Amino acid sequence: MKTRGTRFAAVTAVALVASMTLASCGNKDDEASGADDGGDSGSSATSVTFLPKNLGNPYFETSDAGGEKAVKEFGGTYAEVGPDAAAPDAQVPFIDTAAQQGVNAMVISANDPTALCDSINAAREAGTKVVTFDADTSPDCRDLFINQATAEGIAKVQVDLITEQIGDSGEIAILSATANATNQNAWIDLMKEQLKAEHPDVELVDVVYGDDDDQTSFDKTAALLSDHPDLKGIVSPTTVGVAAAARYLSTSDAKGKVMLTGLGTPNQMRDYVKDGTVTSFALWNPADLGYLAAFAAKALADGDITGAEGDSFEAGDLGSYEVGADGAVLLGEPFVYDADNIDDFDF
Repeated sequence: MKTRGTRFAAVTAVALVASMTLASCGNKDDEASGADDGGDSGSSATSVTFLPKNLGNPYFETSDAGGEKAVKEFGGTYAEVGPDAAAPDAQVPFIDTAAQQGVNAMVISANDPTALCDSINAAREAGTKVVTFDADTSPDCRDLFINQATAEGIAKVQVDLITEQIGDSGEIAILSATANATNQNAWIDLMKEQLKAEHPDVELVDVVYGDDDDQTSFDKTAALLSDHPDLKGIVSPTTVGVAAAARYLSTSDAKGKVMLTGLGTPNQMRDYVKDGTVTSFALWNPADLGYLAAFAAKALADGDITGAEGDSFEAGDLGSYEVGADGAVLLGEPFVYDADNIDDFDF
């Protein structure tokens, strides 16, 4: 068992790594800014740090690239930091470090709705504006939430797709991300309600968690098929999970028999759509989500908005957006990808 001193040392080490990573990213951007502007504007540029659930996740690589594009457009400084694994409190040291370094704004996809709140509120008290995107915290511990789509809309599109694909009858299962993921759990609760109200012949027999890890999600898919031999469909509302499930199904006897849908990116899912493993799936554009979040962070940091309902701000190529109830800003509705349109997209 770890002693208190050992745990303290481990946390301190993580914080030091976060500090070094953030300092490295910030210095790189500051140097670039100085080169472009004669070194005079680097200190006044809006600094924005993106903190995804975990690094190495293709979804967040795309969303954060959108954020970086926006930051470059408005002449700010950009950094990306984060943990290797999507654990509830793994983001805490990165938040603490960013606040200590005086970052103007952070854009966070929260691994847990409450575990980050103490650190976020300390950062806000220190002057750092906090925008959540993709997965929210409790509304009282952030300034804005950039919502990719309404929870109802995301749940409905996945229910509509899977029930159509299985003929509106039979057993289905859900392969989610982490058990504590705020967005995943909200979508799953709504999917359960919609299935019960509108699809009485469809039975949800299991909900399992792949922890947003490729191999774990792959193994969970295999277990679902073993545990439920009459399974007709799987819904995976996570880009890591749906790709891993497709990879398993594509080489199994269940290919074309067990239908799969969920939330994925075109580049992850293209081969599986073309080989018949997957008929269709849904998502928004994660690059647009990160792009919008970065402009929202700038508007907050520059004092153009406070995050109050009715506030409006410009988001570059995306146009004007208005803050809704509970400090939420809606990107738009989900989009369905299939064989007819998947080659029109590259992310």
